[in-house]
Amino acid sequence: MQLRRRLLKALAAAGLFGPAGISGLIGNALAKGNAPVAPGLHKLRGTVSVNGKPAREGQLVGAGDTVTTGPGSEAIYVIGQDAFLQRESSTVSFGADVAQNLMRVLSGKILSVFGKGARTIQTTTATIGIRGTGCYIEDEPGGVGAGGAAATKAQTYFCLCYGSVDLVPKAIPDQRESYSATHHDKPMIIHDDADMPKCMVPAGVINHSDDELKLLEALVGRWPPFYGQGGPRY
Repeated sequence: MQLRRRLLKALAAAGLFGPAGISGLIGNALAKGNAPVAPGLHKLRGTVSVNGKPAREGQLVGAGDTVTTGPGSEAIYVIGQDAFLQRESSTVSFGADVAQNLMRVLSGKILSVFGKGARTIQTTTATIGIRGTGCYIEDEPGGVGAGGAAATKAQTYFCLCYGSVDLVPKAIPDQRESYSATHHDKPMIIHDDADMPKCMVPAGVINHSDDELKLLEALVGRWPPFYGQGGPRY
């Protein structure tokens, strides 16, 4: 418990997510000791809605719900064993069938940590089956360019921060890959382009940090598996 408290206090002192609202989030986690915090929305910044209605802190999110963040907005929330940091201009939907453990990233950016058991994530370009995982996704659905220019093809950035994944690109399902990671080992960009020789290409680590993963895992009473190890930090 003391180790967890030191971590949370260090994250608070670092000003993670900015000064506004973080004290309540950290305080809630500290009060829980090694236990998970209560499920629901724990930090809102800017314009956040659930099922098209303005969200409020403490509101539960679960099966059948859709969370949307506007420009310059952000939401941190907990669902069961899972915790999420949803960034601005993003829409994420959770399947109505609890047994399916389905999450759809319709657009935007989300960092997620998941408890034991299998989960399925659908993005514009891929079906992602995960187990015991932390992952970061940026989904760009594509569309018609400015002034009626030719449509841009969808693409998804996917980083398996740790855990295991079965990654199936929708454009060329035969190029599926199954692999494991311990610390951001194999980020990928998945293209919605069947004419590419490889529609999944290697990428770097972008727009998410180890401290964010530590905070999300702390909210559900866990540590990320890389915690305390040497090597590069993100």
